[in-house]
Amino acid sequence: MPEGLTARSGGAGAAFPPVQSFLALDFGLKRVGVAVGNTLLGRASALKTIAVQGPARFDAIGELLREWQPQALVVGVPYHPDGAPHENTRRAQRFGRQLHARFGLPVHEVDERYSTTEALSHLADDADDAADAADADAAAAAIILDQFLRTRSEEHTSELQSRFGISYAVFCLKK
Repeated sequence: MPEGLTARSGGAGAAFPPVQSFLALDFGLKRVGVAVGNTLLGRASALKTIAVQGPARFDAIGELLREWQPQALVVGVPYHPDGAPHENTRRAQRFGRQLHARFGLPVHEVDERYSTTEALSHLADDADDAADAADADAAAAAIILDQFLRTRSEEHTSELQSRFGISYAVFCLKK
């Protein structure tokens, strides 16, 4: 292993950050899709859809936070195709601020344009699983979290390349 490149978690100078887990939420006025994932696997899994509003919605989210104990939350924020914000953009951002205020966790916003459309497309392709077809909101949350994890992974790989002058592929081949 090149000097300074360590596989240990955390600590000063560690090249690989500790494994972090995330809970992603696809906000909607009637439902909130939820997914879970982490940086070790770099993948998200659809978890469930919360179909209650008001304080009961935050109670349900609180239960999931106690169960999964994520280090941060990821909230999908919708925009128009041209990138312009709209009313649901502001609602999702407000939801993220409320989550941070209630639970004290960092909240990362992800542009979620077309996530529900993509989720419905994937679910339609997998017609054998009727349970998944009924849960497009949770599937959309998984797509949002996958996008977030992919971006974080690309940023970390780029950082390794600049710090150590190696590519991740070369590092893996030498293991």
